[in-house]
Amino acid sequence: MTLEELAGDHQTLGSMEKVGDALEEVLSKALSQRTITIGVYEAAKLLNVDPDNVVLCLLAADEEDNQDVALQIHFTLIQAFCCENDINILRVSNPNRLAELLLLGASGGGEQPADLHCILVTNPHSSQWKDPALSKLICFCRESRFMDQWVPVINLPER
Repeated sequence: MTLEELAGDHQTLGSMEKVGDALEEVLSKALSQRTITIGVYEAAKLLNVDPDNVVLCLLAADEEDNQDVALQIHFTLIQAFCCENDINILRVSNPNRLAELLLLGASGGGEQPADLHCILVTNPHSSQWKDPALSKLICFCRESRFMDQWVPVINLPER
């Protein structure tokens, strides 16, 4: 491996961390603005009714969830719908960290919601989101699609 390749790998790891940080910021704002939908079935209902206002879809699964055939079928259908409707998709590989973020923001560490496998972030109706963190995520999704990675996987940074 050349020095340039090592430097490129280091930049990729650094940019992945920044994408994880941007995702944390977007989720925090979405929780406070109530522009977040949590759960596979709730997400499917929103996608059916109002897909134009969805700006980001997160699919979260760990190794155990990857064995759940029904969940994988839901993911496939949601991914296809999002691709068809130009909705940015990210796959989160550590749902426990995602749960920490959502629970601390939503209920101060209370009881865990039943289903954190699919999360949608919608655009507030009052104004367009001109948010640098959201822009960073959208750019990351676009760059990933250019490299034929339609559903990029990110790992949220541990705190």
